[in-house]
Amino acid sequence: MSTITVADGTQIYFKDWGTGTGQPVVFSHGWPLSSDSWESQMVHVASHGFRAIAHDRRGHGRSSQPWNGNEMDTYADDLAAVMDHLDVRNAVLVGFSTGGGEVARYIGRYGTVRVAKAALISAVPPLMLQTASNPGGLPIEVFDEIRTGSVTNRSQLYKDLAAGPFFGFNRPGAKVSQGLIDWFWSQGMQAGHKNAYDCIKAFSETDFTEDLKAFDFPTLIVHGDDDQVVPIDAAGRASAKLIPHATLKVYAGAPHGLTDTHKQQLNEDLLEFLRS
Repeated sequence: MSTITVADGTQIYFKDWGTGTGQPVVFSHGWPLSSDSWESQMVHVASHGFRAIAHDRRGHGRSSQPWNGNEMDTYADDLAAVMDHLDVRNAVLVGFSTGGGEVARYIGRYGTVRVAKAALISAVPPLMLQTASNPGGLPIEVFDEIRTGSVTNRSQLYKDLAAGPFFGFNRPGAKVSQGLIDWFWSQGMQAGHKNAYDCIKAFSETDFTEDLKAFDFPTLIVHGDDDQVVPIDAAGRASAKLIPHATLKVYAGAPHGLTDTHKQQLNEDLLEFLRS
């Protein structure tokens, strides 16, 4: 396997597809998934001459499962380590859900020296948690319920998320795919128990407002208006207001997991953005 060892000894798995001469597109995945969740988009952009790179976040997929560091600052440091190792330059960073937070925090911590553009897909920024200054967020009880489900029976939690709100399979008339449910579950169960548990706090309580203000390049924001996991008003639409050069594309009726349910549309929009 292709891995690097970061400062605290954690091994980070990565994949590097396509031609080494193409512009690099670096993908950051969602919770509790792995880089495999990007396979459709990675094959698509690599088949059109780009270099597709993705890593498994610490504690997820094939990366090792450290007890510590399961928070956004360290996630961003790990992403930076991968990019430094591969000497990635003029990159397009693409983050889905939690990965969108990872991308935002990377920009906030490391700036834009290696980055030309970014895309936030169903992403958690600027802040998921409901607070006095963020009334449109979700109450802490929502995330406490996820934590309880994780401790009680995380295998069932992942199956319920996939069979319900993640892919929108709980909507009337939805065409349920058992394959996607199984695929989500199998990736989730690869993640370390504590790593996945800690990540709930990381994706829900981290405020990325100041990070987004550092985006000084073209940014594509894609969000479904039927996202039951990361509601569009508190996420995609709010981020679009904070990023000066952002283009917001709203997918009508799309759920959170639109990287699969709307992958053809997303692949086309992403490729257009890369070429622009």
